[in-house]
Amino acid sequence: MESAMFVNAETVAKDFGVSRAKAYRLIKQMNEELESRGFITVAGRVSRQYYYERTYGLTKQERGAENASL
Repeated sequence: MESAMFVNAETVAKDFGVSRAKAYRLIKQMNEELESRGFITVAGRVSRQYYYERTYGLTKQERGAENASL
């Protein structure tokens, strides 16, 4: 179950197999995309929902269906 609303650099670095510095750059890029769409962001963290959409191409509904089949 998803407990945290945001993903941090440690998670991004692990998922992508990159350094923490690169993970922070990816987070910054995603936050800039969200800000351009009018969303509030938190420096150094990115919305878990948006992270999944941008990383895996999955919406919240698609993730729910995928988890139900497990």
